[in-house]
Amino acid sequence: MFKITRYLLPHIRHVSTSSSKSSSFHNIPNLVFGKYLLHTNIISSGVLMWLGDLCQQEIEYRQGRIEKRYDYGRMTRMFIVGIVLGPIHHYYYLYIAKIMPKRNLSTVLTKIGLDQFVMSPICIVTFFYGMGALEMKPIQKINTEIISKFLNVYVMDWCVWVPTQFVNFYFVPVKYQVFYINAVTMFYNVFLSFIKHKDMEKVQALEDTDPVMVNKKLS
Repeated sequence: MFKITRYLLPHIRHVSTSSSKSSSFHNIPNLVFGKYLLHTNIISSGVLMWLGDLCQQEIEYRQGRIEKRYDYGRMTRMFIVGIVLGPIHHYYYLYIAKIMPKRNLSTVLTKIGLDQFVMSPICIVTFFYGMGALEMKPIQKINTEIISKFLNVYVMDWCVWVPTQFVNFYFVPVKYQVFYINAVTMFYNVFLSFIKHKDMEKVQALEDTDPVMVNKKLS
């Protein structure tokens, strides 16, 4: 009996340890989308905005629109603005899920309306003011940029986010909604980065030839 017990104990210990490791591994999603949901939403928002800009810079480089393949300062600014937008999305979607918990058509359409008429303009303005501040632009130049680019971004916003948010509000569990939005945003950010930086090569060309014209153009 003693010999049998001595033989079995190491195997029992191994099974117990393996089971514990397996349990810890399966517990990761519960932590990521539970206890640390805010952290997940903030980090994923920053990283996926960074990836969106990375993709856009790669496109610009292959099209010959920029000479330097990656502008790490620009990527960092996109990441920081994404980090700032993360908590906004996190608390907003938790709040509307709390006050409008139903998943019927009427509730979903109401949420989409709030998203497009309230949340979307807030996020667009936050993006341009955040990027402008990180670029050390005067407030007047940021305002001018928003006026010239807001409509293009807002029209695309309606095209992308109405169907995206219908799926989000109707099918996706609340704890996954911001992560789902951030995943779609990675592709949307390719467009957003394009709109934000589309005039940068023109400005750079002017700087190389006539700095005075740059000041006139941006003032």
